[in-house]
Amino acid sequence: MTTPAERQPVERQSVERQPVERQPVERQPVERQMETLCRGVVDLHVRAELEERLREGKPLRVKAGFDPTRPDLHLGHTVLMQKMRQFQDLGHHIIFIVGDFTAMVGDPTGKSESRPRLTREEVLAAAETYKDQAFKVLDRSLTEVRYNSEWLDKLGPAGMIELGAKYTVARMLERDDFSKRFNEQRPIHIHEFLYPLLQAYDSVAIEADIELGGTDQLFNLLVGRDLMPRYGKRAQMVMTTPILEGTDARLLEGKITGVKMSKSAGNYVGISEPPFEMLQKLMLVDDQVIWRYMDLLSSSSNAQIAEARAAVQRGEKSVIAVKEAFAEEIVTRYHDAEAARAALERRRSVAAGGLPENIEEIPITIPQDTVFLPKALSLAGLAPSTSEATRLVKGGAVHVDGQVIKDERHALSKGKRYLIRVGSKNRRFAHLLVD
Repeated sequence: MTTPAERQPVERQSVERQPVERQPVERQPVERQMETLCRGVVDLHVRAELEERLREGKPLRVKAGFDPTRPDLHLGHTVLMQKMRQFQDLGHHIIFIVGDFTAMVGDPTGKSESRPRLTREEVLAAAETYKDQAFKVLDRSLTEVRYNSEWLDKLGPAGMIELGAKYTVARMLERDDFSKRFNEQRPIHIHEFLYPLLQAYDSVAIEADIELGGTDQLFNLLVGRDLMPRYGKRAQMVMTTPILEGTDARLLEGKITGVKMSKSAGNYVGISEPPFEMLQKLMLVDDQVIWRYMDLLSSSSNAQIAEARAAVQRGEKSVIAVKEAFAEEIVTRYHDAEAARAALERRRSVAAGGLPENIEEIPITIPQDTVFLPKALSLAGLAPSTSEATRLVKGGAVHVDGQVIKDERHALSKGKRYLIRVGSKNRRFAHLLVD
């Protein structure tokens, strides 16, 4: 375990330590809240409790934690985050836990062997990216962000012993992954037993009313429910959402096979990935698995998705068209409609053979934050002069990220990468890196 000397306090200016001030929200009837909140849920402990708490009329303290083991959130995370947003839209209080302490321990869930432990520096570097990405789904002004090192760093040896004394090894061995490793005489390290307890202590520290997680987190979430009364707190409720399979999943004998989407497995779609890369990854999802993605991620209703599937089966619509519409929806959500359209056009050009296999990369350096397109073309050697580049732009002979640009004052931004096409008949392609 990391020693207290190694766990130095980290300045986090954006951490909200007090409850977020909310504008009054018109409370929906309990029945309607239950219908919204329970839609798509796998486990709920306990439904009657949730209904009772909602009838009390107070905003629930809704907890969900994310360990920053890699720098990017992905679409698998957003299944849970969309449920968080539903709670938020109904006037409840979201507490987004960045597990900067627990990430150093490593969640053993679903692991057949111990996870490599991360350094504090690795964890904090990844954590820096988490908050802004989370606010692509959550309302920033209504979200309380907390780092669990705030209270776990202060727990100390005495607090850790007290925490460990409140649970048994026998109870821990009820977990499938621990039980399997124990029966196969494979190592289970003591720090792995600590993980569910530390996650549970997060609930004690913030006095959660309900904790959300994926179905693979059910054991950990229930430990929190068990532990809270032992610290004199009201037991939290537990709600789980489905696990999204990775982009390499396949349908075999009527069942989706494949591991869950994860950064470590390399089968993920990051919500901060460039639009084209995001769209391409979604288009490469298996034709039978894409329906699962739509069920969990699309804003379309169940009836709309069912009708699209029936239209494909009847031969009235191609699965490619369905995938394009879905991919465009997702890219629009995390970027914007213009970026999604450009990515789709570029993808269609690639599919039609409109792009060469190898496209040269040309870096240019600019003194300001932006540069007008004709000047950029001249700097990159894609036009002999700025005046000639201006003529090409005005004549509609220049495409940027799949779109014709005729505005000579169209600006390119420093730090971005653009796909450039110059010419109509004798076309030249380049990836322009603006620095």
